[in-house]
Amino acid sequence: MIQVPAGVARRGLVVFDLDGTLLDGYAAIGDALGYAMGRFGLEPPAPARLRAMVGHGLERLLEETVGSERAAEGVRLFRERYPDVAVRLSDLMPDVPDVLAALARMGWRMALASNKPAEFSRRILEAKGVGSYFLAIAGPDAATPPKPDPAMLRGILARAKTSPKEAFVVGDMEVDAELARAAGCRVALVPGGSRSPQELAAVDADVLLGGLRELPEWLETEWSAGRRTAGSELESDRA
Repeated sequence: MIQVPAGVARRGLVVFDLDGTLLDGYAAIGDALGYAMGRFGLEPPAPARLRAMVGHGLERLLEETVGSERAAEGVRLFRERYPDVAVRLSDLMPDVPDVLAALARMGWRMALASNKPAEFSRRILEAKGVGSYFLAIAGPDAATPPKPDPAMLRGILARAKTSPKEAFVVGDMEVDAELARAAGCRVALVPGGSRSPQELAAVDADVLLGGLRELPEWLETEWSAGRRTAGSELESDRA
């Protein structure tokens, strides 16, 4: 993990979503889904439909596409194909390397909470050269339900020894906002993934950014305001 630079005051924790926020991985997901559905004689959904379906976890995606009775086998087939295409057919979203580097220089720590299995997320981020920015890369497993259940995020907060008031969730879907609210964190949404700006405008979030490049400035504003509020409360208590 990249450390906070010497002489820089440590900020809080930024917990990113993956697909649609940091990564355009829809082609890889579509390829693996098509492979699984093809074994059942089914046609995969159109790209626009697939984008809207992604984000709730692999099991739900296969339930919606091959049916609940065949979902377990569908997940197995998806996992059989996905490692072959996950890196090759995925690309970082615009501005991601620059934004992550800027946040690290500013003293922010970063983690990832995705409904993609953690092993896949880690492999992709490391292959794209940004894996070292994250102190934790989390996903659903036998003990951790998918987002928006807050267990995944609470586990990250515990590992980072960070309170919800010092953590910010960044995502592209309502599930990310629901996750943040359930854990008591602030949340910023960015368009470009599974939801349009118009759809995101109706979601309960602290801010809807025009793009990821706006994130560092917004975080600094929120962090500074929080420090001022904490200082005022301390002075009030002393009085």
